[in-house]
Amino acid sequence: MYLARKVIRGKNHFFIRESYQDDDCLRSRELFALGTDPTRYIKYPGGNAYYIDEVVEDALAEYGLAPTGDELDDIFWNFLKPDIRYKLEPFRRKEMRSRQSRSLPIGIDMDAGAQHQFDKYRLFYLKTGQKNMNYVHGVPAKMFRVLSGKSRDELEQQFIAMERILPARELKTYLYTVFNLQKHFSEHFANTVPDFLDQLRVDEHFIREICALNDDEVFWAGFDAINNGLKDYLVRYLIMFFDHDYEPRSFMDEYIRRFMNDRRDYRPTTPKTSVSIQEASDIFDEGKETLKKMNRKELSRLYRRRARRLHPDAGGDSKAFIRLTQAYKSLMRRSN
Repeated sequence: MYLARKVIRGKNHFFIRESYQDDDCLRSRELFALGTDPTRYIKYPGGNAYYIDEVVEDALAEYGLAPTGDELDDIFWNFLKPDIRYKLEPFRRKEMRSRQSRSLPIGIDMDAGAQHQFDKYRLFYLKTGQKNMNYVHGVPAKMFRVLSGKSRDELEQQFIAMERILPARELKTYLYTVFNLQKHFSEHFANTVPDFLDQLRVDEHFIREICALNDDEVFWAGFDAINNGLKDYLVRYLIMFFDHDYEPRSFMDEYIRRFMNDRRDYRPTTPKTSVSIQEASDIFDEGKETLKKMNRKELSRLYRRRARRLHPDAGGDSKAFIRLTQAYKSLMRRSN
């Protein structure tokens, strides 16, 4: 079992789900909806003790499941009162170290669903911070054991939780690395300073890679998509990539970058990144005054809707999509 999170009408909703074997692939199913406030299912009898409301166990029992205390602790741990979680943390760490491996639900084949390269790249970066994905091939298989025996939905929920450790300034570098965009560039600094590259080319390669992943049937085996466009789990990466910049560099780094650019024999025309309010109005098909009144949250919601329609995988044009993103960035700068 695992905790799943989904944003519905701007609010986080939580669910208990499980991965299960279905012929030769792993699927996921929803077991219990925790709503927007899972804390209501945690009971405190006194002291540092707590237990999970029996209604949760009763609901799981209808599926023939009898979860252990450890499984429920893992699901509800982050919703405990902070003072109790602080006091119990040392005991929890000791208990987790003693676990040799997390037990899988009955019927799950540990080898079902081969570990996908993209999952390995993400896990490797999140565990090591290493930007050169060539090193993945020399890593012991033990590191990737946590990827086995899980449905695509469970893996994506796992990565969403793990990615919260990344500071905002690192998100674009993370995506550049795990989508292995450096393989498209011959520059010797492509692995270490991607912001020195031609960013229009970087954007185009990113769009191609995310479209290829969206169409990868092996990667999405057992996952039931709600729509035929870009999968929801990839939409977050799309927004993350175009909504963030690379980590700010020192004055010397910036000086070197400009020095290199000034001495290139050929430099492509710098793409226009500033978009007027009239252009943005045409691109988003919204009135100028409406756009001016929108806050950052409303602009992001509008961008997501348009991105779904203009994304190349949904039949859109890549240049139109990049222009949409440039308009979105300009509007976000004006809303600061």
